Amino acid sequence: MMTVSKNNMSIKVTPPTEGLFDLMIFARHADSQDPYSWVCSYQIQCLEPHNGEKLPENPFNFWGLHQKARDFGIKESSHKGDLLVAPQGTLLLTLQTSRPLLAMYELVNKELDAALSKKCLAAQAEEEKLSFHVLCPFQGYYRLSVFVKDLGGIMFRNAANFLIRCLSPVNQNELFPSGLSMHCGSGISSSSHGLSNPSHSTPIITTKLGKCNITFHTPADVEVTASLSKDKVISTKYPLERYLLVTHLRTKVSVCVVLPESGTYKVGLFGRSKDHKDFVHICDYIICCFSNPSWPPFPRVYSLWKRGCVLLEPRTGTLQEQSWVRFRVKVPKAYQAVVLGQEKTVLQQAPNAVWEGDVFTGAVGTQVKLAAKFSQHCSSLEVILAFEVEGSSPASLGCSG
Repeated sequence: MMTVSKNNMSIKVTPPTEGLFDLMIFARHADSQDPYSWVCSYQIQCLEPHNGEKLPENPFNFWGLHQKARDFGIKESSHKGDLLVAPQGTLLLTLQTSRPLLAMYELVNKELDAALSKKCLAAQAEEEKLSFHVLCPFQGYYRLSVFVKDLGGIMFRNAANFLIRCLSPVNQNELFPSGLSMHCGSGISSSSHGLSNPSHSTPIITTKLGKCNITFHTPADVEVTASLSKDKVISTKYPLERYLLVTHLRTKVSVCVVLPESGTYKVGLFGRSKDHKDFVHICDYIICCFSNPSWPPFPRVYSLWKRGCVLLEPRTGTLQEQSWVRFRVKVPKAYQAVVLGQEKTVLQQAPNAVWEGDVFTGAVGTQVKLAAKFSQHCSSLEVILAFEVEGSSPASLGCSG
């Protein structure tokens, strides 16, 4: 196990059996591409071998930080020494950087395949820090290799190889969701899209209640949308997109998430400015909930749900049958707002610009729609939100936060 710093190197040797071994050392100038030259040899006599587990294969030859890590933009690591220990199968490793860097990683263990490995790490890239949240699903040794490049760089370079020892593995059902990007949580990607003042500084959100609210401050010309996904949905009546509601206020965006069941979820944030037609990925968040939430969904959202639209009441997308429900909603620039269900209810606009009124839900199976006119001269109504009327049940009586 070789570690190399700017002016020295050390080698730890674990002979596989007892006996006499030759250790040969080769070197070259750090900036050279010439072949390595032999510089010296040692004879090692092993009287009693160490019967520990073999180290993971390391094609990059060195362990720890690269001897030119500072040139790559890495100042220091949160963990000193050759071996990082994860007693409960979890580890947070941070690298302080002298400039913004992009990072990729490779996590290797003899039991890990490529697909499972990607569910074991969440990476966050900030202006002066790279963070890696590692989960170890098997006992034993792991190699975490980190590759970095500058924001405008062409290729990633191997900057560090960390040896991790897991003493007690985590449950495989509690690994991260698949499909995480290199931008988890707030950081250089969210700030480059104009998002600031995040409500959550770390990418992993743990909730016992099964709901959370992710907020950012946003410029007036940036629109944000979001997605919710889970690797294995057990029993959810509605699509997962219904358990997430994006609200744009004047200078802020709020992504409200409620969970229909336990597990780990990925929330993907996407944005676009007025100059662009397509949304681009900004960052991902991980939501972990291992209690037993069963929140009802939000209403179905249509394209006219835009900046300034705020749903105050009801916050759940499923309404109880044969009951009166108070509707309160903000719809900027609406000339008229109505609720279409068993009957048509015209909402009244209060002085605080909130459209409100009492609506009778009707029978099970009725779809209740919130619609609006945006011109005095237009006769057609534009649907903004849709709700389902269900029978009385504990889930349908809940509130979506």
